[in-house]
Amino acid sequence: MEERLKYLIPTMKYIVFMRPVFNTRALFSDETENYVSPMEPKPGDKVKIRFRTARDNVDHVFFISGSMKKRMELERRERKFDYYVIEIETGTEPIHYYFEIQGGRVRCFYNKCGVSKDLQESRAFCIVPGFSTPQWAKGAVMYQIFTDRFCNGDQKNDVEDREYVYIGGYSSRVRDWNKYPAYMGVREFYGGDLQGVMDKLDYLQALGVDVIYFNPLFVSPSNHKYDIQDYDYVDPHFGKIVYDEGTLVPDGHMDNKNATRYISRVTDYANLEASNRFFAELVQEIHRRGMRVIIDGVFNHCGSFNKWMDRERIYEHQAGYRKGAYVSADSPYRSFFKFHNEHEWPYNSFYEGWWGHDTLPKLNYEESPELEAYILEIARKWVSPPYNVDGWRLDVAADLGFSNEYNHKFWKKFRQVVKEANPEAIIMAEHYGDPAAWLRGDEWDTVMNYDAFMEPMTWFFTGMEKHSDDFHIGMLGNADSFIGAMTYHMSRFMAPSLQTAMNELSNHDHSRFLTRTNHKVGRVAQLGSEAASEGIQPAVMREAVVMQMTWPGAPTVYYGDEAGVCGFTDPDNRRTYPWGHEDQMMLGFHRAAIRVHKAYPVLSHGSLKFLYHDYNCLVYGRFSEEEQVIVVFNNNDEQRSMRIPVWEVGVRNNEILRRVLYTDAAGYSEDPVIYRVTSGDIGITLPATAAVVLVKAAEEWEAGRQEAGEEEKDIAAADKNS
Repeated sequence: MEERLKYLIPTMKYIVFMRPVFNTRALFSDETENYVSPMEPKPGDKVKIRFRTARDNVDHVFFISGSMKKRMELERRERKFDYYVIEIETGTEPIHYYFEIQGGRVRCFYNKCGVSKDLQESRAFCIVPGFSTPQWAKGAVMYQIFTDRFCNGDQKNDVEDREYVYIGGYSSRVRDWNKYPAYMGVREFYGGDLQGVMDKLDYLQALGVDVIYFNPLFVSPSNHKYDIQDYDYVDPHFGKIVYDEGTLVPDGHMDNKNATRYISRVTDYANLEASNRFFAELVQEIHRRGMRVIIDGVFNHCGSFNKWMDRERIYEHQAGYRKGAYVSADSPYRSFFKFHNEHEWPYNSFYEGWWGHDTLPKLNYEESPELEAYILEIARKWVSPPYNVDGWRLDVAADLGFSNEYNHKFWKKFRQVVKEANPEAIIMAEHYGDPAAWLRGDEWDTVMNYDAFMEPMTWFFTGMEKHSDDFHIGMLGNADSFIGAMTYHMSRFMAPSLQTAMNELSNHDHSRFLTRTNHKVGRVAQLGSEAASEGIQPAVMREAVVMQMTWPGAPTVYYGDEAGVCGFTDPDNRRTYPWGHEDQMMLGFHRAAIRVHKAYPVLSHGSLKFLYHDYNCLVYGRFSEEEQVIVVFNNNDEQRSMRIPVWEVGVRNNEILRRVLYTDAAGYSEDPVIYRVTSGDIGITLPATAAVVLVKAAEEWEAGRQEAGEEEKDIAAADKNS
């Protein structure tokens, strides 16, 4: 037997090499316009779906959707790849599909998670006829502004000391712009306002911002304004105060019936209308500069100051306002809330609070058609003239009502109202966990991208949890975990949602990314404010910014991140923008990275493919037929060399890759460096904590052009013979 095997084995090797097993690195498809055309079809459209294999490497490619299985036709051949195509006609129902690849007796499947030997329909590609997201939002550079901490442009509208009472204390005006936020500082105000934003539009435009996303702007007693008092009006403390009468609360008094200055400021229609007019002017100016505006919608709960509830009795004796549900059992708003004791009026404090907070009354949609109609009108109002905002960010959107069934019904209505009023408006939800059920084309457009960006990215670069509540050394630099998490969670998006997803390093709910780089576990109450900037690693943050600006989705800068602001989770993450004290290197690097993002359309619309990974090392490509970009990271504390198979994204032998952005521990550079492709690869060596962005150069060396010409002749001859 051994003697026979000695002769059979060489023969078997010869057979294997004559018909090799699949080159799985060449197999590729996704839902971008490169492989689905049109990417966002309407019902009745004909759609071409493509699949890529290595050249002359497979026998058949099948398109499988439900019970249908059709063989795909060979569309064209290139140097390294064959492209198969099928044309299908869409109806009105979603189309779920995947691929089967056959070669001899070998077969495999391909879905959103890549190559599999087993059928995995749950990760199938999906097209929803009629579902599209605004083109302007795909890959848009967004900038999140927490208004009170951005810029004080109008000191006449600043909240005063003892202007009112909230959560057991007086409102306070912070005179020192550079003071760290107090741990329980919900009542302290730095004076940032919309005039301050107007004053800084030149700065935002120069930074490269496409979209401004505002945290809540409506009348509210807190600095964060997630406790809405009046959805119909911009808070005059952010807008304009033209009528300013009344007195401050006398020292020692803890009742807002004495807060007549506050009452006049936020209930007088002269102030409210002036603030709305100014906001409309601001949006108009932002639009004139080619930028867009997204506002925050807090529709799960309101605030105890809200005119519908009026627990503080702010509106009880004001002309033009109806009685709140707390004040009177006969209030037209009684059904807006869930009361548990029907015998307590007037002044019934037994109502449902969000997570038990009596300052955040839970809205009772299921039992109040009037509330639903009111909020839908609010949804329409702000995306319509004269305000014309370009979309909504929805706070804790999946928890709107008391049941998932109702929530899905409501968001379908919300989408219809918003899109009818402004078809180009985007609907973006805050959501933790799998968003797929909400992203089927008839509810939200997309989400704040925690699972498929912020969390895996944070773990890889810092080993930290996004609140700085935990550090895991096993997650730091764990490229396998990063790729697995990203691949899995991105598979829960369709392309229209993924390309518009809000990709943030930091925001108002989590620690600043720069602080996460110091690996300190804890919050400001335990560690103190100074600890947030101790031992930080700006080079690691610059790596993360490179990823943010080259990853699928809408890169979103949290105000001040670009200037080197640190901070633990809220409220410490809500520090003021350090005007005149910016980290100039970090700011310059953000400008450079944004320029790169905007220079290459493939970074907004192209495909993504992982090319190489190792401990603390990662390489991926963003590619289309027209452009190829290679992004390389070495997050180790020592130099690393890598060999990168750039052929997998369509870069050919003898073509040139040009370095357009580079960062390491010493700083950053936009100086060009050239890499030539040999045998389908490039070799690259990066120092510690470094990242580089490479772009296929438009020009090729003469030798490359000559070789490409000879290769084309060989391909033409092979095609003729076949």
